[in-house]
Amino acid sequence: MRRRNFVIALSLAGLAACAGPRASIGPDGLPEQQIYRISEQDSQEIPFRALDGLNTLRQAAGVRALVLDAQLTAAAATHSRDMAIQNRPWHFGSDGSSPIDRIQRVGYQGNLVGETISETFETETETLAAWVQLPQTREVLLDPTATRMGISWFQEPGGKIWWTLVLGN
Repeated sequence: MRRRNFVIALSLAGLAACAGPRASIGPDGLPEQQIYRISEQDSQEIPFRALDGLNTLRQAAGVRALVLDAQLTAAAATHSRDMAIQNRPWHFGSDGSSPIDRIQRVGYQGNLVGETISETFETETETLAAWVQLPQTREVLLDPTATRMGISWFQEPGGKIWWTLVLGN
């Protein structure tokens, strides 16, 4: 157990190092807010960076790798936009839909393993690192029954990002 936690922590440190430079310190001694603006280029790369990062963590934990799934990504995109509209990070849609409802609506034939969400200004790598540190979301991300992943986001004009990652099998 200790070895596994050490390997996961080491992997997270490596992922965080890939996220780029951290915020500079302002005149008040506090970090200045940095806004991660998702460019068109980033939009193409984010799903693969997230998949690679999560698969590295899953490999360290001894569970099989995931593959990207377009339907799970579509369900994640719908929920990210809806959370922004509701202005709250939670697992229910404005119409009362659950993660199961959303994957069924996009035609996903498998089962829902879990969903992780976030309201942040952080990159996908920083968000993944934060999810892995929490026992509830780590359990979802490292679930050995998961085989497929969808990830999406909605970025507000002010820079806030609403992340949704959905796992299925």
